[in-house]
Amino acid sequence: MIDLESLGDECPGTLAVCVPGLLALNEDVELPLASAGKLLLLAEVARSVASGSLDPAEPVTLLDGDYRGGSGLLGGLSARRWTVADLALLTAAVSDNTATNALLRRLGLDRVNERAGDLGFARTRILDLIREPRLPEHPPAFAVGTAAELSGFATLLLAAGRGTDARGDDARGDDARGDDARGDDAPWKPLLLGWMAHNTDRSLVPALLPHEPEDRDVPSAAPPGTVWAANKTGTDTGVRTDVGVLVGARAVGYAVLASGPAGREHDLVKAVRQAGLRIGALALRRD
Repeated sequence: MIDLESLGDECPGTLAVCVPGLLALNEDVELPLASAGKLLLLAEVARSVASGSLDPAEPVTLLDGDYRGGSGLLGGLSARRWTVADLALLTAAVSDNTATNALLRRLGLDRVNERAGDLGFARTRILDLIREPRLPEHPPAFAVGTAAELSGFATLLLAAGRGTDARGDDARGDDARGDDARGDDAPWKPLLLGWMAHNTDRSLVPALLPHEPEDRDVPSAAPPGTVWAANKTGTDTGVRTDVGVLVGARAVGYAVLASGPAGREHDLVKAVRQAGLRIGALALRRD
């Protein structure tokens, strides 16, 4: 298996990898995140639902300005009214750009970034709405961040328990307080992890690892020789990113960010997948 430094040398552009305390390469380099940056939005939705300040059943009517091309399904569906929980699941499962914009409009970009600080994000932030195309007068990327901060956030989710469905029906409770956001028992964590488990894109870090992509329930350990995965990916010109958790014999949180010249995306994918093999080996190790 190729070592991480050599993998970084062979990758066009910059490859950043982090599993806290176990793997690190360019972990503090700030890079574009593409749709992996949607995790900050999803975290704030989950925290707001858990605290009771946002009703997952609240209807949100899509406005013409919400609609964007690229990833997602809403642009091809006729319904214009969806619940907050529906939009969150669409954002997590198919990275729906229209759902993302509707949620950002409902919560507010400033609120999402301010609350992200509670979760350890200092340099990782959303810069703008999703735009297709992104013009010179717009911020240069949807979101930017570091592998260190994102993998730390993913590791934070590993304390999440089971039993919360993707609609958020079991997430709210009177003891859910914003200042407990990093606590092991914070009720928003299983909600967010459940949304991430519905991600349909396993083409990056988990791609070469033995896993069941339709297994949504967080296990204490995966069947021998396999991993359970929950993740959020990002795809843009010259960008391939993946942030999530793998549960094998042990659980790890990870972030892999790759940014390079346009036209070399396939090489970025190969680098991220090779990094995924390194991360998977850590999750499968029993010591």
